[in-house]
Amino acid sequence: MNRIEQYGWTDNHLPQISAPGQPGRILLEHKHLYRVVTNDGEWLCSVSGKYRHGRTREEFPAVGDWVMAEQMPGEERGIIHAVLPRKSQFSRKIAGETTEIQLIVVNVDYVFLVMSLNHDFSLRRLERYLLAAWDSGANPVVVLTKKDQCPDPTPYIQEVETVAFGVPVHTVSSITGEGIASLQELLSAGKTGALLGSSGVGKSSLINALSGNEAMAVQDIRTDDSKGRHTTTHRELILLPDGGLLIDTPGMREFQLWDSSGGVSAGFSDIENLAEMCRFRNCGHTNEPGCAIQEALTDGTLSLDRYLSYVKLQRELAHLERKNDAAAQKAERNKWKQITKDNRKRPVKKR
Repeated sequence: MNRIEQYGWTDNHLPQISAPGQPGRILLEHKHLYRVVTNDGEWLCSVSGKYRHGRTREEFPAVGDWVMAEQMPGEERGIIHAVLPRKSQFSRKIAGETTEIQLIVVNVDYVFLVMSLNHDFSLRRLERYLLAAWDSGANPVVVLTKKDQCPDPTPYIQEVETVAFGVPVHTVSSITGEGIASLQELLSAGKTGALLGSSGVGKSSLINALSGNEAMAVQDIRTDDSKGRHTTTHRELILLPDGGLLIDTPGMREFQLWDSSGGVSAGFSDIENLAEMCRFRNCGHTNEPGCAIQEALTDGTLSLDRYLSYVKLQRELAHLERKNDAAAQKAERNKWKQITKDNRKRPVKKR
């Protein structure tokens, strides 16, 4: 088997190639340099000047990407000329006020949404991860870690099932090994998964359990509030002994949505189905007669926390859409200003 086939390469990628070099997959990213595995070895690569010009943040390479790379003569370094089309892309809005996208992982088959069975457990955070997961093109899987510290995980599982409709839920322990085999079965040869969650949920310990060795450094969590310390500081794609692939990611303190309008319908199908049952099509779900949502809130079939989370996320997405429109308009104006400025600088040809 060729080296890149071990990392998930298939002939389905061949029609997408229209750039010089040879195919490779990005294993690691660090300060705009990329560790790329190819059939001729691993190279430390940068993007070509031609590719860099005029590209958006979203178009730059990310861990998990398939790229076309060319080795520099006599060196273990290379140049990336192109990024091949992605089959999945999990992203968020970059932290802060800036309206920019941040790619978390790309080209994964499974997104493992990891929470621990302690103070870290949060349905509201899980809802956000699920929305992005539904929009990513990958299959979401909920993983509840540290089962050895939880006498009865059943209440946690039941809570997850109220928001993660049809999503598999696995309870695991990296200490005892319970539940690890079921995750290994998902990551068959060539399949790629990514671990996403906050700090201290046990992602690095989970990778060590799945790989059968101490592939990742592990730190303890604070006992008073179960908050974790950052262990993983970068994204890295790891080849597992059974042939599967796994991407570890740094813990995220906050998760702001980028564009998950489609994911809302999947993640909050219960609320949207209720809205269709309202007497009036333009129901505001406040004090209108025949409001199915208010009736569900009253009789307890819909929790107030979940409904408020839905409203908050809708407002957040609407606000983001307005900011994106404004940013796009500004970028377009700046582009034409620059074109006009450049044209004025050009010498006039004499006839």
